[in-house]
Amino acid sequence: MTLFSKIRGLPVVTLGEANELGVVRSLTIDVVSGLIGQVRLSPARGRKEIAIDWSALHVIGPDAVLVRSGTALDTAPPAAPVDILGIRVLTEDGDERGTVRDIAFDPVTGRVEKWCTALGDIPGDRLVGLGHYALVVRTG
Repeated sequence: MTLFSKIRGLPVVTLGEANELGVVRSLTIDVVSGLIGQVRLSPARGRKEIAIDWSALHVIGPDAVLVRSGTALDTAPPAAPVDILGIRVLTEDGDERGTVRDIAFDPVTGRVEKWCTALGDIPGDRLVGLGHYALVVRTG
């Protein structure tokens, strides 16, 4: 299990050429599958924000995230909130469950294992919705 807080700010480097593409800024979560869909990067100087599909990652290490060379980069604006950390958490009944402090995920599959909130952890498979206002989870 890896925490988003441990990879945020790590450089993202191409495997073959060792070119730095940027640093990890945020994650895009697919609500239906519960998987991380993209890693969004703050770009190297002079470039626009970019996103890399999770499937293009080679490995997440302690010092860098390596991507396969020739990875297609997406420069489209994100569909999900740019920064999930700090967003409020609500149950489907409308009860407040704190704010997201961190995201624990499987570094191989990208599956969100739990949402770490100010009021305790919530299993990742309880995700119902995610938007600019809140992250919504099934009532436990």
